[in-house]
Amino acid sequence: MSEFDTLIGLVSHYSPSGQEQEAVQWLVSRMKSMGYDDAYIDDAGNAVGVMGQGPRQVLLLGHIDTVPGEIDLGQNTFQSNEVLYGRGVVDAKGPLACFVDAVARVGGQEGWQMVVIGAVEEERDSDGARFVVDQYGPDHLIVGEPNHWDRIALGYKGSAWVEATFRRSQTHTASGEETAAEAAVAGWLLIKTYADTFNAEKQKAFDKLLPTLNAIETESNEFQQCARLKIGMRLPPDVSPAAWYEKLVEILPEAQLEQVGYALPAWACEKNTPLVRAFLSSIRSEGGDPRFVYKTGTSDLNLVGPVWKCPALVYGPGDSSLDHTPHEHLLLEEYQRSVRVLHGALSAILK
Repeated sequence: MSEFDTLIGLVSHYSPSGQEQEAVQWLVSRMKSMGYDDAYIDDAGNAVGVMGQGPRQVLLLGHIDTVPGEIDLGQNTFQSNEVLYGRGVVDAKGPLACFVDAVARVGGQEGWQMVVIGAVEEERDSDGARFVVDQYGPDHLIVGEPNHWDRIALGYKGSAWVEATFRRSQTHTASGEETAAEAAVAGWLLIKTYADTFNAEKQKAFDKLLPTLNAIETESNEFQQCARLKIGMRLPPDVSPAAWYEKLVEILPEAQLEQVGYALPAWACEKNTPLVRAFLSSIRSEGGDPRFVYKTGTSDLNLVGPVWKCPALVYGPGDSSLDHTPHEHLLLEEYQRSVRVLHGALSAILK
């Protein structure tokens, strides 16, 4: 057996959101073969592995789904034993496989239970995490996302999406009157101006409003023009989704606004906890210089963190700049180190 069997097997099962079943079944079977006390598929379709039966609990929450776009693993990868390519090897099957392997190495510890979850639908509406948030109340939480083997993420920005629709009566193009498309462009520029003003004295991206114009759609008939903006906003900790929606009504008073999907507040973890200290020590024991990072994206941490309110952090191998790209790949040496770091940190926490 290879120490990369979990990683390679998991990445080999293509599992974009909504098509995770085969990968989930494979992972459950893999955890059973590795000596987990229990492994099963829960009612949301998540893969769940349990090690130990103690009253205290460490929950390791990864996600098994990926964005669409299958990437060939490539035979040369296995021969060189240096780099593994594949959809999800970074985001976030590498971190999930790291969880599975490290927990198997730690094994059952008196007084503790470790639960590894490969959640579904994280790349869409986080259905898997929304299910488990009411099922558990862990003492410690580790979320699996790529941040390199020697870094710990302690915060993720919030997000809120909206569709803003502008309407105008149909007029002759020579009339000089503002079109719906022009009103939409002006509205987007007002949002940008507000964000720029808000961010003027902010030094860190984590503390800024980060707007994204995802799409512009226009349509018209004999009597009316319509222009629709699909706008995303990454939110800092001091701006809740509700506060942003309220501000957006002020910025675009004439637009019809419709909230899209689930909004998530930003969440930052406590830095001075036994969990964080265990990871810092374990990274140093591997020769690393540990660093904290705060991410501009969102993760399942944003959803479960405010509910469980336990010591938490985000950990996992991989370069997050490769997320969702056609070039996803993971250095196998980094994977090895991340498994050793997680093994060391868990061993310290479970003493």
